[in-house]
Amino acid sequence: MAVSVAHGHDAGHGDHGGHDDVIYNETRDMRLMGFVLFLVSDVVLFSSYIFAYIYLRNSVTPVWPPIVGGHQLPRLDTAFAAVNSVVLFGSGVTMHYALENWKHANKPRYNLFMWLTILLGLAFLGGQAYEYAHAQIGGWSGNTFGASFFTLTGMHGGHVFVGVCFLFALWLQTQRGVYNEHRFFGLTAGTLYWHFVDVIWVVLFFLFYLW
Repeated sequence: MAVSVAHGHDAGHGDHGGHDDVIYNETRDMRLMGFVLFLVSDVVLFSSYIFAYIYLRNSVTPVWPPIVGGHQLPRLDTAFAAVNSVVLFGSGVTMHYALENWKHANKPRYNLFMWLTILLGLAFLGGQAYEYAHAQIGGWSGNTFGASFFTLTGMHGGHVFVGVCFLFALWLQTQRGVYNEHRFFGLTAGTLYWHFVDVIWVVLFFLFYLW
C-alpha cells in the first residue's frame, strides 16, 4: 500500500509538472512578443527625443556646441565617455554568458557573470554621475545642448538603473528555484532589456561625443 501511495503521489506530481510545462511552452511566445512590444515602445520614446535633438542642433545655431554668454561651450569628455561605454558594453557580454551558463546548468559561472553584469551596470552609473558633476555645459535649463544631453542620457541612465534592479530580482529568483535550465523566460527578458540599453547608448554616444 505504501508503495502504491508513493507511486500515485509521484505520478500526480509528474502530471502537474508536465501540465506546467505545457502552459509555459504555450505562453512563452506570447510573453516574448509582449516584451518585444514593450521594447519597441521604448524605441519610439527614445526616437522622439533623439529626432528632437537633431532638429534643434540643426536649426537653433550653426555652431555646436552652442555659444552661451559669448563663449562656445566645451565639448564633452569623449575619452572618459569611451571608457564608460566599454564598461557598459562589457556588461552586455557578461549578461550573455550569464544566460548561456544558466542554460547549461552551470550555476556557479552563472552567478559570477550575473554579478559582474550588475556591478558593471553600477560602475557605468557611477561614471555617468561623475560626468554630470564635472560637465561644464550648464544644466537642464541652461541651454539647448545641456538640456538635450541631460534629458537623453538621464533617461538612458534611468533605464540602466531599472535594468540593474531587474537583474538583481532575477538573480534572487534563480536562487529560490523559480527558473531551471528549461524554463527561464525571465532571464531571456532581462538579457534582451540589457542589450537594448547597450544599443541605445551606441546611438547616444555617437550623437553627443562623436558628431
